[in-house]
Amino acid sequence: MPQADEGARAKHDIIEGRVTGARPGQQIVLYARSGAWWVQPLVTRPFTRIQTDSKWTNATHLGTEYAALLVEPNYRPAATTDALPQPGGAIAAVARAKGASSPPSASLRFSGYEWRIRDVASSRGGGNIYDPGNAWTDMSGALHLRIAKASGKWACAEVSLTQSLGYGTYSFVVRETSHLEPGAVFGMFTWDYSAADQNYGETAIEISQWGDPASKNAQYVVQPYYVPANVERFTAPSGVLTHSFRWEPGRMTFRTVRGPQTDRGKRPVAEHVFASGVPSPGIESVRTNLYVFREARIPLENGAEVVVEKFEYLP
Repeated sequence: MPQADEGARAKHDIIEGRVTGARPGQQIVLYARSGAWWVQPLVTRPFTRIQTDSKWTNATHLGTEYAALLVEPNYRPAATTDALPQPGGAIAAVARAKGASSPPSASLRFSGYEWRIRDVASSRGGGNIYDPGNAWTDMSGALHLRIAKASGKWACAEVSLTQSLGYGTYSFVVRETSHLEPGAVFGMFTWDYSAADQNYGETAIEISQWGDPASKNAQYVVQPYYVPANVERFTAPSGVLTHSFRWEPGRMTFRTVRGPQTDRGKRPVAEHVFASGVPSPGIESVRTNLYVFREARIPLENGAEVVVEKFEYLP
């Protein structure tokens, strides 16, 4: 349950739940209350899919209260309403709850933005746990992400922006990453819970050898990764690098240069343009993480740490 916040329409958080007794074809419609009730996460994407394990997850803009409707396939939700609809007809059930008194997850400030710190497990990399203590900023304002042992198991780090920025240029100035073991993965990516039909809107710059020491150590990708044309592998050299992507309608341009600059006159280490499979903006968040690739031929031995000096977004 996200926190209660009446005026934070530009800010979003994760909301999730479980359905008991749903019938095939039924979906969830979410609302958040800010004065009136507003359909979530977007008017153009008002439905939330129920997963095979009966759970559902999506993003929502913040409000003072939240509601979930279990609806039939023919239901057409109102974009906004003063009162929630009642069960009956195409509405099988309605659940409503007040927002939490405090944010459900820890957060930090980095490069002028608020970032949510992941504290729950994910299936990424074959399944990983996350420790909020593995993400922090130092006195200079740089972001640190770490893989470290917690109760005898590797715990990882991830932070996600609490607002959507849409089309534009995203850049990350990153310190030395050539020291990473083959089983570690450092990612800079977009993720949109509302875009399940677009591979969750995931596009990424990933620094990893995916467990193979003979492999190149970096790639640009527009999901799904198993389509060969959606992945461009390259070698990221040692030293400070600036990784960026320019997101435009139907076009994603990735670029990596040496040093803490994005000067277009600078010769790139790598550059690639994807002109197909590019997602459209929704309620995506840009994220960065450091995690363990569990299928690595050579298991992680010593943990890892990556420092991101700066994040910048330009429309």
